[in-house]
Amino acid sequence: MNAPEATALPGKTIARALARFRAWPVALSFLLLLLTAVVGSGKQEKIRLLEISGPINPITAEYVGRNIRESALGGESLVLIEMDTPGGLDTAMRGVVKDILSSQVPVAVHVAPSGARAASAGAIIAMAADFCAMAPGTNIGAARPVTIGEQPDKVMQEKILNDMTAYVEGIAARRGRNTDAAGRMVRNSLSLSADKALEAKVIDLIASDRADLLKKLDGREVRRGDKVTVLRVAGAKVERHSMTTREKILDAISNPNIAYLLMMLGMLGLFFELSNPGVILPGVIGGISLILAFFAFQTLPVNYAGVLLILLALVLFIAEIQIVSHGMLTVGGVVSMILGSLMLFESPEPFLRLSWSVIVTTVAMVTAFALFVIRKAVTAHRRKPSSGREGLIGERGFADSDIMPEGKVFVRGEYWDAWSDEAIAKGDRVLVVELDEMRVKVKKGWGSGTALPGEGDNG
Repeated sequence: MNAPEATALPGKTIARALARFRAWPVALSFLLLLLTAVVGSGKQEKIRLLEISGPINPITAEYVGRNIRESALGGESLVLIEMDTPGGLDTAMRGVVKDILSSQVPVAVHVAPSGARAASAGAIIAMAADFCAMAPGTNIGAARPVTIGEQPDKVMQEKILNDMTAYVEGIAARRGRNTDAAGRMVRNSLSLSADKALEAKVIDLIASDRADLLKKLDGREVRRGDKVTVLRVAGAKVERHSMTTREKILDAISNPNIAYLLMMLGMLGLFFELSNPGVILPGVIGGISLILAFFAFQTLPVNYAGVLLILLALVLFIAEIQIVSHGMLTVGGVVSMILGSLMLFESPEPFLRLSWSVIVTTVAMVTAFALFVIRKAVTAHRRKPSSGREGLIGERGFADSDIMPEGKVFVRGEYWDAWSDEAIAKGDRVLVVELDEMRVKVKKGWGSGTALPGEGDNG
């Protein structure tokens, strides 16, 4: 009885040991999953915050594209763009849309704060984002393309409109948004409030502020091909990334008013340098200002007839200095400058036009400067010559010998052969009235001429 039981015991022990050995991988896997969860919970998600405030231009496109690429390299969870824009250039808008559609990191656009808008190019950028949100009291739409400069014919306008309509509808379809409403934003300049845009399924949600937006985005899914990512952004760290110094400077000079002032400063600087060679500083400042203005002109609807009229105005101001026109050239210059300033930027969009206050102030300052220069030039022309043949006539001196009718005089620190129609005794005061080669004709007395140089030494 005891022998079989004794032999069975080692088999049970071995079975139990094997069972325990097989349980170890399961336990180890559970521990690894638990450790991963603990470590993962300690990692704080990061959100990159960008701001678009103002017109969409090539610098805006560069700023957004750079940050989207940097966000992917940094492994961030979301790129959040807070937007308030009246629109902008088609080429810049398409660059931003391309970067958003190809982004490895989810992109959300929030039209905020209340009172902001995503109009024209801004509306298309907003619809291209993975998530499009609006704050209460904002609007989106009015994306009908506007031709800058020379207006195309009816056929070309229709082509441009159809192209933009198809482009926007394709973006809306890709993001699962209402293609009909998106198309009407282009064809009919449809603009929607936040509530209407949500009802029309143009946007995904309404969020009053950033915290509300992140709370509503938390847990939403983002699809990239076959991969689905769930956003965990409720308590994420938001890091604001502003434009670099270079981008800020280039963005500022792309403003039509700044570009206009730079052009005027450049022209005045070069005019002053050419009028007074060797001053150097005005020429340097003028050259730099003109180059910066020409850079800005690449992003603006410049009418070069306006540029030529402004150049003509400066030519007329210069001509007034050389030609006595009794102010007619100056009047022509002022009129030419005003017309050129009005024609310089042709656009139906207010943000691409010059401000009236800037035009009036600039024209007034340039005119005042021109009048000041003209006044100085006229005064210089009327002033009695102080050197050369003309400068000697009217000078005062003393008779160095008796003049009957010839003798010598001391004038302006020099001894001259002289003659006179009257008798003059040595030491008498004389006034030069004529110059004949190396002789001077004098008369007795000083009259009302200028003071004699070195009079104290000769008295």
